[in-house]
Amino acid sequence: MLASVFAEAGVEGQVHVRDLDTGAEFGQGADAPVVLASVFKIPIALEYARQAAAGELDPARRHTVTAAHRAGGSGTDGCADDVEMSARDLAFMMMTISDNAASDLLLDLVGPERVRANLDGLGFPGFGFSSCAALDDDIRRELGLDPGRSLDEQLAGIPDARLLALRACAPGTSPSSTPREVTALLAALWHDRAGSAGACAEVRGLMRQQVWQHRLVSGFPEPGVRLAGKTGTDFAVRNEAGVVEYPDGKRYAVGVFLRTSTAATRQPLADRAIGRAARAAVDHLRARS
Repeated sequence: MLASVFAEAGVEGQVHVRDLDTGAEFGQGADAPVVLASVFKIPIALEYARQAAAGELDPARRHTVTAAHRAGGSGTDGCADDVEMSARDLAFMMMTISDNAASDLLLDLVGPERVRANLDGLGFPGFGFSSCAALDDDIRRELGLDPGRSLDEQLAGIPDARLLALRACAPGTSPSSTPREVTALLAALWHDRAGSAGACAEVRGLMRQQVWQHRLVSGFPEPGVRLAGKTGTDFAVRNEAGVVEYPDGKRYAVGVFLRTSTAATRQPLADRAIGRAARAAVDHLRARS
């Protein structure tokens, strides 16, 4: 089932699905480490929401995304000029379009030590995260690139083999977790165990507004099925983790993590394989219930 989905797309894949009501599980490679890429932004959003709900952080206070955070990319990360927005909107940009500059500024605001302490307290000591700038700097050092120039400008012409061998593409040397641990974090969010009910609801709301429709969403086109998710992309890494909610009330946390054979930016077959694999795994659980 899953093997044929991945073979047709020319990828290696790992999957875990968790029924949020019964606890039933199904997966392939669910306990092997995977590179999270931007899936690691979920616990950053959670820590923002926890601090906002506790009154430790003013979600309406405005902050400025400057050139110190911008590297080129989605949202404020690609803006030519400084952008001022609230902490709440930084979280929105980080989770809906995966804005790296917004993510780094928000991480500075909430404190990486607080994100780490919360993950550890929830029982996820192996769940990694980082600033996006730190990851870019590591890639520059590994490839011997100019630290003062945009990373994207310097990647053109570098062979796929070198990009696929980067530390950023390897579990353990880049923020990592396991598919089972990722769905456990989602379960904690959907059951209000990851923070206060208000904090968890805010993160769920942000994830439901994600704009990307080419991965998980592609596997669940039926009217009435709701999805909340967070993608992750980095060279050979193609991921999405989220929750699928059916009209009958059943809810499934799902994580699909792929490694492709190329570092090409456009990989539609791999993207669609995420939706196909998620659907196959969820259908398997639904057939057993």
